[in-house]
Amino acid sequence: MLRLAVLVSGGGTNLQAIIDGIADHTITNAELAVVISNNRNAYALKRAEASGVEALCIAPKEYPDREAFHQALLQALNQRAIDLIVLAGYLVVIPALLIRRYQNRIINIHPSLIPSFCGTGYYGLKVHEGALARGVKLTGATVHFVDEGTDTGPILLQKAVEVKADDTPQSLQQRVMEEAEWKLLPQAIDLIANGRVRVEGHHAVIEPQTNERSRQMCQEETK
Repeated sequence: MLRLAVLVSGGGTNLQAIIDGIADHTITNAELAVVISNNRNAYALKRAEASGVEALCIAPKEYPDREAFHQALLQALNQRAIDLIVLAGYLVVIPALLIRRYQNRIINIHPSLIPSFCGTGYYGLKVHEGALARGVKLTGATVHFVDEGTDTGPILLQKAVEVKADDTPQSLQQRVMEEAEWKLLPQAIDLIANGRVRVEGHHAVIEPQTNERSRQMCQEETK
């Protein structure tokens, strides 16, 4: 059973997609062990508590320096024997020591089709503002593994979303979440939890579904 930690800074809509995915078996062979936020007022923490999941606030401002904060975060993850870290709107830079400790075991959801509208400065509504300013016809979301760059790790999944002529950054953000983010993140976790993903260099490779897994899914669908 894959033990998940979800790191989030805000409302936690992607966290809710994970909680719902585990509940309805869209995500299999995984359990949500802890939700961690840098923001004590994040609604994501309330979502976790409402689902019976441990909710922690580990905030940089509550530590004397960044090194102490990084060590506290790493200790919390190690103590809970976390297998996979999921960044779901986490607005804190992940330290190199954490990336090395959890190499190829940290994934992030980004609201664009990487390599477009990503990297330093592209987060939240800024991503969608950039897409609209450029006049692209398609945008979307990407799940990627986290390395020491910004949005530069191996890409695992992507899904395109149409940009409409009357879109605002807010309407585009909502549609990207509904049509891409909330679908991709549970799918990515399920793939990893069932041993179907390997990282080769800068590429994430998805293994074909085994016959046994196909049989189990058919049985579940007929129940």
